[in-house]
Amino acid sequence: MVVTICSQFAVSHAQDSIEFLNGTSMECKILEIRRAAKEFDIETKLGGKTLRQTYPYGKVHAVTFKGSRFELTPKTPSDAPDSSTVATRTREDVLKIIENAGRTPPNWFASAELNTPNTLELDWPLQPEKGWNNKKNVGQYIWDIVNPNEHRWQSGIKLVHHCMALHKGDRALLVRDMEKLGTMYFTLLQGYARAAFWFQQADVQMGDPAGVFLAECYWRLGNRDMALTMLKGNALPVRAVKLLGDLGEITDALRLSEAYSTSRAADEAFLAAGDALRKANRLEEAIQFYQRVLDAQTARNEDYEQRFDARAKESIEAIELFDKANVARVSDGTYRQSSTGYNGPVEVEVKVGNGKIDSLTVVAHQEKQFYAALTDTPKQILDKQGVREIDGTSGATITSQAIVNAAARALAQGAN
Repeated sequence: MVVTICSQFAVSHAQDSIEFLNGTSMECKILEIRRAAKEFDIETKLGGKTLRQTYPYGKVHAVTFKGSRFELTPKTPSDAPDSSTVATRTREDVLKIIENAGRTPPNWFASAELNTPNTLELDWPLQPEKGWNNKKNVGQYIWDIVNPNEHRWQSGIKLVHHCMALHKGDRALLVRDMEKLGTMYFTLLQGYARAAFWFQQADVQMGDPAGVFLAECYWRLGNRDMALTMLKGNALPVRAVKLLGDLGEITDALRLSEAYSTSRAADEAFLAAGDALRKANRLEEAIQFYQRVLDAQTARNEDYEQRFDARAKESIEAIELFDKANVARVSDGTYRQSSTGYNGPVEVEVKVGNGKIDSLTVVAHQEKQFYAALTDTPKQILDKQGVREIDGTSGATITSQAIVNAAARALAQGAN
């Protein structure tokens, strides 16, 4: 019984450990148990610093205290670590969903207006002319005008459909159009079925830029094995580190990050590995990977080096602020802070009232892609009422983690 276990808890000077409901574990020192609040404090060593953290019983499966193991919260089928290996949909069901979605237009499609400048050249060559002209090149128009403006997403997708109709007979242009459609459905709308349909029509493989997106579509649509089948190749892109982490394949995610350790993509790989470990609550290991970003000198230029270093430092800081960022310990008020995103600072405003996060808004940013994170990540933080174990938005990890890091900083300002 939990009561029996709790009566035995005391400040420990031995190496204790915690097993979380998500299947991960962590060594620590158990400090204090608050039975009425159903929570306990631990002490861990993170990045050479001592960190005190608080965990509720509800997130912990078992603890090992003074050499004895005690179960606190039984695992259910939804949180048992092996539950993720069971597909919620069969391969046939997933393929049918994809086919049905791809063959029917979205319900907003007929009413969406193209709203595009007359100067756009809809032949949209694979190789644009030298220089950047978003009033002429369709791809550059999408990047600069469509992506940053949510009210243009639907008309932008309709534009690509229109271009595809104009490009019949030119397979190379059609493949590019279909990959672009899949990417827009995926990154902007999280429309995984339609995204998968267009990726399939373009015959996207894992070596293609959108290959990891297609694998994630299969997983999000309910079949983990379909995703893992795509991820069994030997030449996986660095982007696959995050998806492997999301799938709970932490060992494979870390192995892939090591494969990029001497490449120009080392910083990106180490950051993704750190993010995967942070989501899995393996915080000490996460800090070690963030530190490797700071130690590496592999970025393509000084600007990228500074950006990666800033994000690594801020991610370490966010972990060290987890205890202070516990909303139950934050005074009512409005707090603002920023963190490094893809193109510059991402500033958030957090409003706290009666021990709850009432709202979290991105109030300033310079991002030029991955805009779905600007609304998806704040929603996750509101739903969880905290900044721990937040899933980076598909295709938008850098922006997502910037929001998480900024929110941790902001909440910590009000800690009492």
